[in-house]
Amino acid sequence: MEVKNESKSNALGVSLSGVQLQNPIIPASGCFGFGYVMAEYYDIDMLGAISIKGTTRDARFGNPLPRIAECPSGMINSVGLQNPGIDVVINNELPKLRKMFHQPIVANISGFSIDGYVECCEKIDRAEQVEIIELNVSCPNVHGGGMSFGTSTESIGEVVREVRKVVKKPLYVKLSPNVTDIVSIAQAAVDAGADGLCLINTILGMRIDIKTRRPVVANRMGGMSGPAIFPVAVRMVNQVAHACGVPIIGCGGVSSAKDVIEMMMAGATAVEVGAANLVNPYACKEIIEALPAEMEKLGIASLPEIVGIV
Repeated sequence: MEVKNESKSNALGVSLSGVQLQNPIIPASGCFGFGYVMAEYYDIDMLGAISIKGTTRDARFGNPLPRIAECPSGMINSVGLQNPGIDVVINNELPKLRKMFHQPIVANISGFSIDGYVECCEKIDRAEQVEIIELNVSCPNVHGGGMSFGTSTESIGEVVREVRKVVKKPLYVKLSPNVTDIVSIAQAAVDAGADGLCLINTILGMRIDIKTRRPVVANRMGGMSGPAIFPVAVRMVNQVAHACGVPIIGCGGVSSAKDVIEMMMAGATAVEVGAANLVNPYACKEIIEALPAEMEKLGIASLPEIVGIV
């Protein structure tokens, strides 16, 4: 099905590697399911794009319960990439979403080996519903995969190079903030063939129940998200934008139209909204609706003009 495109005459419109978005708002992977369930709440066709639930080669139940811990200005999750596997996603989930969503779809792909990443990306590259591939090398909630590929220049370069060989669609690499030098990691991904970058994923955190004297999350640790990590995300997006010269999808603690504008000023072309959807299922809708008024207050004629101005 043809993707609707209204961005050329739209002050909110942006472009990611030639893929036109009617606005920069993308629900982040893991916080919006496979998208179609959210159509019960509002017309999801108003979104710029949707990043679907992280997908692996094989079906995964995920980590043991409990998986969620509250913390001030955020939450810790250790879901562990629960998903039905790449073949079910392509055959069942994507067609369901496309029936009611006519904007770009971003496929978030994770793995536990380079072969796993390559196989999934090769398959998803052939899926007619998908416009952008988001290579997740930054999930902190699985062992032997995810973040382990995104914390060194050598490993991220290797996985991106191999995936690049089998995909033609725009390839965006989602980066982990759990590193000492985000710029070198980002540059290694770009040098290996990434068309763009997505940052940041969650920050590794932990909560302890002082009554039971045990970790709140069964996996002990998990990824912290929410407003508390927003300044870290803005800083990293700005560093990478100045260094790498490729489009960036900014994410991490975004919960308002003002946050979106700040993230774009830091260097993001589009913005993913994650944990805010779990608190308020209308978060993305409300942000999109609030953007024109915020732009008018600040004298912004169109969003692309502010990208990376800081």
